[in-house]
Parts: sequence; structure tokens; C-alpha cells
Amino acid sequence: MNTLTPAATLAKKGKTPFPGESDAYRKARETLLADEIEFRRHMTRLADERRALPPGPLIMKDYRFKDANGSDVGLIDLFGKNDALVTYFWMYGPQRERPCPMCTNWLGAVNGNAADIKQRVALKILGRSSVERQLAFASERTWRHLDFVQTVGDDYANDLGLLNANGSENPALVVFKRDGDKVRLFWASEMTQEMADPDQDPRDAPDVASLWSILDLTPGGRGTDWYPKLTY
Repeated sequence: MNTLTPAATLAKKGKTPFPGESDAYRKARETLLADEIEFRRHMTRLADERRALPPGPLIMKDYRFKDANGSDVGLIDLFGKNDALVTYFWMYGPQRERPCPMCTNWLGAVNGNAADIKQRVALKILGRSSVERQLAFASERTWRHLDFVQTVGDDYANDLGLLNANGSENPALVVFKRDGDKVRLFWASEMTQEMADPDQDPRDAPDVASLWSILDLTPGGRGTDWYPKLTY
């Protein structure tokens, strides 16, 4: 195992791209850069720990789905030729006139990377609405690289706790792994509202939403009372 150079030592190699910085700015930026290096290393450790998880539970229930061809398929069929399957259950059930703006924002960013992602793993977007309805909205947003699938019945949503008593939905990011002719859970987002820090929404670490990651780079940050909309 390689010995890592201390983050503070590496941070001294930083250089502000424009002239005129104050000593206070450079000192604070160097301290922040050291923290950024440590954060990068921590994210790398998290990814290593995630990949090293023991085998997850076998998926015993025969969940059914309908794909874009109208075919009735099972969970293992969603893998195609891949050994890993990334799924996102979005809040666009038949009771919603329009989909969730946050889900829409996230999927818009994923659409831009989907062709590349699918070189490594299967990627499916699950919804309770018909595939035709999901595709109609995708066409409106000019999404061309996402594969939409309808969950047949509500077993999948109910078993994952995605349906609330009032009929509203919750999103879910779930990764499955092929195990021979079976399917196992590999990883699922478990950051619930109960785990959120004060004055924050629950979110994964690292944050998989590029919207928030980019806003975190700005002076005002992500804020506490702003969320994306479907139209502006």
C-alpha cells in the first residue's frame, strides 16, 4: 500500500489562478485545499468500503415490470448482459399530473451521462406510471438516453417503503448485483429524514445530485429554501 503524502504538504502546491490575492485568502485557501484533499481520500475509502460489502440479501419476490416494448419482465431481465443494475424509482405515479421537480432535475443530469454509464452497468428508471406516459415526459425534456420501466402493481414500491399513507411517493436509488440466475441487493440509499442534520434535507454522501454539488462551490451555496422547478 502506497504511503500518502500529508494533505497539508500537497496543499502547499496550490496556486490561485489570478494575481492580487491577499495573504489571508491564500492561507485560508490552502487550509481548505488540505481539507478538500482529505475529503477526496475519504470518498475513495467510502467507495472501497461499498465495493467490499458482503453479499446482500437475495431478492426472493418475483417483482414484475413492463419495459418499453410492452414486455412483461422480471428483475433479472433488466440486467441485460450486465452483472450490475442501477435503478432509480422516480416520483411520477399515475396520481401525479406532473413528475417531481427534484426527480426531474436528477434524471436530466443522469440522461447526459447515461450512454457512458450503460457501457459499464445496466441503468433503468422505474415508475408507477405507464412506460408511454414516462416516455412522453422524457420526449418533452429531450431525454434520449434513459430506459424507462413501469412497475407492475405496487409490491416493489410498498416493499421499499416508497408509498406513503396519503398516496404520495418517495424516490429510491437501488443497485442490484447478478448472482448466477439470482439477484442480490448490492446497495441502496438509506439516508432517510431521520438521519438528516438540522436544517438539511436527507442526502447521500457523496451527493449524487450535480445540481447541489455545483451550488456548493458558490458563495451562496445550495441555500435552505430553494428547490428546482419544472419550468422557469
